Amino acid sequence: MAVLQFISSGLPNSAVPTTIHCDHLIEAHKGSGLDLAHAKENNKEVFDFLSSASSKFGIGFWKPGSGIIHQIILENYAFPGGLVIGTDSHTPNAGGLGMVAIGVGGADAVDVMAGLPWELKAPQYIGVHLKGSLKGWASAKDIILNVAGQLTVSGGTGAIVEYYGPGVESLSCTGMATICNMGAEVGATTSLFPYNKRMTEYLRATNRTQIAEEAEKHRELLRSDENAKYDKVIEVDLDKLEPHINGPFTPDRAHPLSKFKEAVTRNNWPSKLHAGLIGSCTNSSYEDMTRAASVIKQALDRGVKTKSPFYISPGSEQVRATIARDGLVDIFEKVGGIVLSNACGPCIGQWRRDDIKKGEKNSIITSFNRNFKGRNDDNPETHAFVSSPEIVTAFALSGDLSFDPTKDSLVDSKGQKFKLQNPIGIDLPPKGFDPGANTYQKPPEDRSQVHVKVDPNSNRLQILKPFNKWNGEDYVDQAILIKVKGKCTTDDISSAGPWLKYRGHLDNISNNLLIRAINEENGKQNHVHNVLTGSYGGVPETARHYKKEGLGWVVIGDTNYGEGSSREHAALEPRHLGGVAVIVKSFARIHETNLKKQGILPLTFADPADYDKIKPNDRVSILNLANLAPGQQVTMKVTHKDSSSFDVKLNHTFNEAQIEWFRAGSALNRMNEINSHKAKEEVQTA
Repeated sequence: MAVLQFISSGLPNSAVPTTIHCDHLIEAHKGSGLDLAHAKENNKEVFDFLSSASSKFGIGFWKPGSGIIHQIILENYAFPGGLVIGTDSHTPNAGGLGMVAIGVGGADAVDVMAGLPWELKAPQYIGVHLKGSLKGWASAKDIILNVAGQLTVSGGTGAIVEYYGPGVESLSCTGMATICNMGAEVGATTSLFPYNKRMTEYLRATNRTQIAEEAEKHRELLRSDENAKYDKVIEVDLDKLEPHINGPFTPDRAHPLSKFKEAVTRNNWPSKLHAGLIGSCTNSSYEDMTRAASVIKQALDRGVKTKSPFYISPGSEQVRATIARDGLVDIFEKVGGIVLSNACGPCIGQWRRDDIKKGEKNSIITSFNRNFKGRNDDNPETHAFVSSPEIVTAFALSGDLSFDPTKDSLVDSKGQKFKLQNPIGIDLPPKGFDPGANTYQKPPEDRSQVHVKVDPNSNRLQILKPFNKWNGEDYVDQAILIKVKGKCTTDDISSAGPWLKYRGHLDNISNNLLIRAINEENGKQNHVHNVLTGSYGGVPETARHYKKEGLGWVVIGDTNYGEGSSREHAALEPRHLGGVAVIVKSFARIHETNLKKQGILPLTFADPADYDKIKPNDRVSILNLANLAPGQQVTMKVTHKDSSSFDVKLNHTFNEAQIEWFRAGSALNRMNEINSHKAKEEVQTA
């Protein structure tokens, strides 16, 4: 969608170094080879479009099968002290190399590609002080799982999380990247580690010796100032840290391993493990793979294979080729594992399961970063837990969530009990990295003969049309499309999984708008009251009917609305279907910005208790918009069916430039207005 928006800008090429990665459209099912071939065939139109657009606009293109964007960035582009933005919430992965890496929506990326300044509200700073060193089964993943339990999914919103202290020196570069990656799960703007020798080692191992040498010269500039003050400090004692398992349904529900069995029993979660999945952008480093393999070797030596299906998702072609060369793939396959494509796969919902029917209660455990309801397999009854690759592996060997590898025993092929020993990992391959197949497409020097075509009859791609400019009037007697109850992630607003194939076609993907959100009126999904007909129907269908009849609508939501993915479709879809405002108790950072970019008003209750006063069949009027100004509250009049009414005070975070986005109809519209004005001035000057 970012590429389609850039095309709409009319600019000839990207003003800054830019790459495109297609890691979301490879469905996991039978294994890497078959799955990749199937994806290339089924998504040829989209992949060809991305390839040609990259060539046309001077953008590097990583072909399908290259790997996941965050791992590729770490291996090739990240460097200490740099700034990068990426259209994925887990972009902060590059903080493991001391880079300020921030996840944004596609419209933000288009601004940067157009050469415009990129803005961010000045963040707060949360310090995480690490002391001691990791022991036994504890890993870098357990640090962020513990921090997520302390901060919750919204505790890092509007803040940069900075790690410091003597414990930092015991972590590998890729271990630090794991921690920064999953910082997105606490809402952090980004996470960051100070430059150290482990980063130097990783830069050298990935053929960036010159960068390592420059960083060494300026290492004092790449660390926090002495006695730096933080808005909040969290202490983590690595000597005492034990493995964690977080979930289900939210990444901040943290359970130390020693208390997990009791939690499973107390909550009546399915104890039988239906699948264990390791890898993804969060945990597919060489160190991760060798730690998991060290556990598997012990089992194979005793004639034991996994009791649960076991899947491995390499984060990049380089990781896959290296672990294949070094025999790790053979180890995974011998124990019963299936190596999937170098892609997001099950982590983003691209997983075709044959073992479970939708609606069937079951448990899985992954080394991924996110575990919202239905996230991995589109089944709301899948209880997904998140842990480290080695803990996932141990659970897969036992087949049950009640297993504790630090205490319990497995039974070998001879009927004898044995305990798994602590995992052992190697952070960098002794033989160096094997780059594997060359999957990078460099933009050509001469782009004059490159053409980007979109079939107007395609159901996968659609050229974007500008949204209408604000008409200068207040939003009066608008309908409430849905009053959302509880957690509402971007997965709930714009579902992933099978819907990802439509992410280049705004009208088609809009048919998934808020279909997973819970309607406060009746506790159901995708079942809302149509105030014009009096009947109940799906959310997208109702929104389309309102749009057809010229009735604007709003969404009422709860806390941390829009947490999770940076998925800007969650802002584009409501705008496309006639939405004018989203009014909630609080927003996740990226989603709030995405709404502003598309010309929708993101507003928050000055008094959160007002959420409870609003009924789904009320009408709302948002008043005095002509005088919308930074720091000034907005008044919303709420009218009940009996014509009684009351006023609600709403807050917003618009600055002057962002108010111009709203007035123009979107940030892209505003950019085109500015460019048109400049062009006219140049003509007049000439």
